[in-house]
Amino acid sequence: MKQHKNFPIKGKYEKPIVSDLYYQETKTKKPLVIFCHGYKGYKDWGAFDKMSSLFLNAGFALLKFNFSHNGGTLGNPIDFPDLDAFGKNNYMMELDDLKSVIDWVYENSDIEDEIDIHNITLIGHSRGGAIATLKAAEDIRIKKLVTWAAVCDLNRSMFLEGSALEQWKKDGVFYIINGRTKQKMPHDIQFYNNFIENKERLNVEKATKNINIPHLIFHGDGDIAVPVEHAKNLHLWNPTSELVIIKNADHVFGAKQPWIEDEFPEDFKLVLKKTIDFLK
Repeated sequence: MKQHKNFPIKGKYEKPIVSDLYYQETKTKKPLVIFCHGYKGYKDWGAFDKMSSLFLNAGFALLKFNFSHNGGTLGNPIDFPDLDAFGKNNYMMELDDLKSVIDWVYENSDIEDEIDIHNITLIGHSRGGAIATLKAAEDIRIKKLVTWAAVCDLNRSMFLEGSALEQWKKDGVFYIINGRTKQKMPHDIQFYNNFIENKERLNVEKATKNINIPHLIFHGDGDIAVPVEHAKNLHLWNPTSELVIIKNADHVFGAKQPWIEDEFPEDFKLVLKKTIDFLK
């Protein structure tokens, strides 16, 4: 197995896009899966690193990455040592980062014998599912789309309303406590302003209606972070998509950080199996 771990991809912004690329060295071109993490997530959260072996064994290459401003660094890509960067993140940056990752795959002659650039799938979890959907709708290089517990509305999933929104505008920042790390995670008001300025391009409903490639949607009906209605909406907007609702599954399909077990959680195992079957 060829393993490029924690290498930087240069994007549009000053922070590197910390990435992993895994594949079996066979000198034959393999379909590529690009994985996008979600809000308060990263490429190695829970079982996300461990899952690489399943994709490799099924004949795929896997590229997963941290969005440049997710709060991780090249030296420490896990958790959130750079909260200043986290506060400066926004959806447009994440879309740009994903474009930079796809561009890197296309332009990198070192991997041209191993990666089939004409067979790229995006997989996105949670907010990453929305970003993957937006990108798949606007980039003809993407041939398949899979979302895991994705949000269907970037406005509804993130922003404060009423007096709380007015307070955010006044203070210029609001904080969310990370339940696991106990960090106070900042959200600068630019995040909201940037969304309003780019509302049309960040419309997940419109993007989903424009998806004309194979599209698989997973969600657990026990998800309290992103209710299962989000998945039902995505499927409604693209009736040619395939919808899989997993009974009682939570937002992370039974995984947690860190994941130290040898086996995957049952729900996550099911998601991985059905994802790989779909891609094959």
